Amino acid sequence: MSALETLTPTLTGIRAAIIDLDGTMVHTAPDFLVAINRMRADLGLKELDIETITRFVGKGTENLMRKVLSVDYSPEDVEAHFAKALASYHAHYIAINGQYSTLYPEVHEGLAALREKGLRLACVTNKPIAFALPLLEKTGLHKYFDLVYGGDSLPKKKPDPLPLLTVCQDFHLRPEQVVAIGDSSNDAQAARAAGCRVLNVPYGYNHGESIHNVDSDGIVPTLLEAANCISV
Repeated sequence: MSALETLTPTLTGIRAAIIDLDGTMVHTAPDFLVAINRMRADLGLKELDIETITRFVGKGTENLMRKVLSVDYSPEDVEAHFAKALASYHAHYIAINGQYSTLYPEVHEGLAALREKGLRLACVTNKPIAFALPLLEKTGLHKYFDLVYGGDSLPKKKPDPLPLLTVCQDFHLRPEQVVAIGDSSNDAQAARAAGCRVLNVPYGYNHGESIHNVDSDGIVPTLLEAANCISV
C-alpha cells in the first residue's frame, strides 16, 4: 500500500524497532556539508550547496563520495580521484562529527516511549560505524539501543535486508515482530524484503524524492507518534 499522511491503525505484536540514524533521528546534512566542502577544497573543487548534498545522502559513504565527485568528473575520473577524496572526507568528518547536527523533534521522547513499551531497539544506519557510534554518544541517543550496526558492520547495507534480518536473529524475533522506522526508500525496501513492518517519517533525506511514494505501513510525524502507533 502507499504511504499515508498519518498512520491510524495500530501495529500490533511488535517486540522490537530498528531505527535509522541520518535523516530519522539526527539532522546531519550540515555535517555532510562542512566535511564534503572541505574535502572538495582539498581537491580544488567548488563548494556544493546543502540541497545538492542532501540528495546524495542515504546509500553509504562510498556512494556519497562518488555522487559528490560526479558533479565535476567523468565516471573514469571519479574512480581516479575516489581514494584521495574518501580519505580526505573521512578526516574532515571525524573532526566535526556532530558539531553542526541537530536532533529532530521528539526523538528522545519517542525512543524512551518505545523502551517503556518493552521494545528492544537497534540502530541500523548506512553511516560507517566509526561515525555512527560517536554521533550517538554525542547526542545522548546511544543509551536507548541494544544494538548498533553501521554501513560497514556487515557485508551488505540497506536497502539489502541483511542488516534487518541480522537484528531479527540477534533479538531472536521473527521479522513480523519487528518494525523498521526510517526516512527513505532504503529503509522501506530493506524492511519489505526482510518481512518487517515499516514506518516512515516525512522529513529527512529520501534522495530528493517524496516519501509519499514509498511503500510503507504509514508516515508518522515524529518518533513519539511512531511509539504511540505501536503495540506489543
